[in-house]
Order: sequence, then C-alpha cells, then structure tokens
Amino acid sequence: MVKLTLFIASLLATSVNAFVAPTSRKSASTSFVVRALPSEAPVQQTDSVGNNIAVKNLLSTVQDTGLLSQVAQVGLLSKAQGAGISLSKLENLISIAPPKLIPEVLALVEAGGPEILPILPKVIEIAPGALPLLATLITVSPGTLSLGGAAALAATAAALAILPHDSVVSIAECTVAVATGGAAAGASFVGSAVLGKITE
Repeated sequence: MVKLTLFIASLLATSVNAFVAPTSRKSASTSFVVRALPSEAPVQQTDSVGNNIAVKNLLSTVQDTGLLSQVAQVGLLSKAQGAGISLSKLENLISIAPPKLIPEVLALVEAGGPEILPILPKVIEIAPGALPLLATLITVSPGTLSLGGAAALAATAAALAILPHDSVVSIAECTVAVATGGAAAGASFVGSAVLGKITE
C-alpha cells in the first residue's frame, strides 16, 4: 500500500511540474540554472513602428483578396439595409444580454485575441465564396427560417423512423442523422430569433 501511495504521489508531482513555466533565474536552493530551449524563444510580435505583425499581415491579406470590393459587388450591405438590419438594431442585441455578462465576454475576446488571429486568414480565404450565400440568406425572413427548422426536425424524425436499428452501422447512420438534423434545426431557430430581434 505504501508503494502505491508513493507511486501516485510521484505521478502527481511530475504532472504538476509539467505545468510550471520555465524560468531563467538561478534558484536559491539549488545550484543549477533552468533555461528556456531555443524553440521556446519569444517570437517578435511587432514591427519597428510598433504595429502587430499578425494584424498587419491580416489586413494585407484583406487588401490583396479584395474582400471589401467583393462585399460591395455582392451588395451585402444594401441587402442588409433592405432587410431592415442596421448597426443601431444590432446594438439592441447587446442590451438584451445580461449586464454582468458583457464585461466577461469582452475579457474572453481580449484574452483569446492571440489564439484567434491565426484563424482569421482562413476565414478571409473562405469569405469570398461565402459572400453570395450570405447575401441570399440575409434576405430570408425569420418565419422562413423557423419553417426550415421545423422541416429539419421532421426530416430527422422521419430518418429515425425509416432507418433500421439492428446493426452498428445503422445506429451510426441514425446518430449522424440526429446530429445533422438537430444542428440544422437549432441553427434555424436561433437564426430566426436573432433575425426577428434585429429586424423588428
């Protein structure tokens, strides 16, 4: 029993030690120095003027792809205005949120900034192809979105009724049908509610 306790204690000590940040100062109780590996050296995040390099590269990508010109060509903003969506109405969505939640969300967005920046170039790469779809979807009424959610739920129920439940493969097919239909229905209902609040 003592050996098992010592083994568990040593596992806990090593796992806790794995999360301690490396330091480059000399410890008072030992005579060795812990140094960061060359691969852990900090990467320069700003240029000589002080601009964030990742943001600068992101804005260059937006300019190179002509994303804003494509937004204008598709007529996304005019279609949004025609559907009754404006920035002042988007501001109303913030007032619906609980007041205690807003600072927490802003803190999470600020803390997640370094992790979000590497994802944004992929979003910008995908955006030109998604603009026509977004321009079409923005003109859909909230009622139509609700009907789409109900249709997705009905299709999911039909798939569960029709598909057999006698093998692992058929149960996997049912699981995929429920996940897909549930996600489509949920997105439709949430989109309908948000669009309904914006276009009121």
